[in-house]
Amino acid sequence: MKITAAITGVGSYVPDYVLTNQELETLVDTTDEWILSRTGIKERHILKGENQGTSVMGIKAVKQLLAKTGNKAEDIDLLICATTTPDLVFPATANIISAAVGATKAFSFDMQAACSGFMYALATGSQFIATGTYKKVVVVGADKMSSIIDYTDRATCIIFGDGAGAVLLEPNTEGLGLLDQELHSDGNGEQYLHQKAGGSRRPPSADTVAHREHYVYQEGAAVFKFAVKNMADVAAQVSERNGLSADTIDWLVPHQANKRIIDATAHRVGIGPEKVMLNIHKYGNTTNGTIPLCLSDYEQQLRKGDNLIIAAFGGGFTWGALYLKWAYDPKPDPRTA
Repeated sequence: MKITAAITGVGSYVPDYVLTNQELETLVDTTDEWILSRTGIKERHILKGENQGTSVMGIKAVKQLLAKTGNKAEDIDLLICATTTPDLVFPATANIISAAVGATKAFSFDMQAACSGFMYALATGSQFIATGTYKKVVVVGADKMSSIIDYTDRATCIIFGDGAGAVLLEPNTEGLGLLDQELHSDGNGEQYLHQKAGGSRRPPSADTVAHREHYVYQEGAAVFKFAVKNMADVAAQVSERNGLSADTIDWLVPHQANKRIIDATAHRVGIGPEKVMLNIHKYGNTTNGTIPLCLSDYEQQLRKGDNLIIAAFGGGFTWGALYLKWAYDPKPDPRTA
C-alpha cells in the first residue's frame, strides 16, 4: 500500500506590532493608495525587541501546532526550518527551535530557497514519510524580513513582513497528502534579487555596512515578469498533469508576494478569487511564512479530500508547485472556542 505524506495539523504566529501603510508614509515617499493598488498590502507584522530572531516566531508556531494536534515534542522525528533570515550563521535555526520546544529525538536542519523555501522543505520532508523512514515530520516556514529590509528604500520596505507557520506531516494510505510536485531553480536570477553582503563572498565589514549592502536588493520589474510567468506556468503544469480543472481544484495556495502575481496565477489556472487563499493584505510578504500562514488562516474552511495547488516563486530564482490533497476536516479552533 502506497504511503503518502499528509498534513495533519497547522500552527502559526505573527508578532503583535503592526506596521501600517500610514506609518510607512512617514518613513518614505509613498501613499496607502499606491501601496494597496500595486501590491494588495494594507499592513504587515514586525518582530520588535532585543535578541528576537526568526526562531522566536518558529517556536511559537510549533508549540501551537503541537497543542492543536495533541502531539508531544519528543515524538517528532525530524524538523525542517525553511528560512532566509536565520538567527545565526550557525547553528541552524531548526536546531534552536527543536531545543526550545523539547524535540529531543528529532534531527533538524534549515533549508534556504528564498520565498520557495517552505515548498521545497515540504517536498523534502514528505520524502522521509513516503519512504517509511519517519512518522512525524514538522516543517516550519519562518522569516524576520524586517532584519534585512532598508526602511529608506520604498521599493522594498512596503512589501515585507515577519511571521511563521508550521505543519505536521504524517503517513497516509488513503491517497491523501502530497501527490505531485514540480520544482525548479535558475541561479541566473541572482542579479535581480539578492543581498549583496553578509555571506562568505562579502563578509560583514565597516565598508559593507556603510554602503547599506546587508539589505534586500530587488529589481522589481524583472522579478515581477519572471514570477508571473513561472509561477503561473508551473501551477498550470501540475494541475494539467493530474487531470485537475477549475472545477476540481478547491484551493490555490499561492506565495503572497504581490496580489497582481497571485491574480495572474489564478487566471492561468482558470479559477476565480473565491478559491484563492489570500492574506497578503494582513501580513505582506513573509517569505517562507506565507504558505503556512495561508493554510492556518483558511484551516477552518478546508475539508478532507480538497484539492490544493501550492505555488511559489523566490529569489535565486526558485519556483515550483505542489499538488496536495487535504487530509482532515476542520477541528474547533482553540483560538476562537
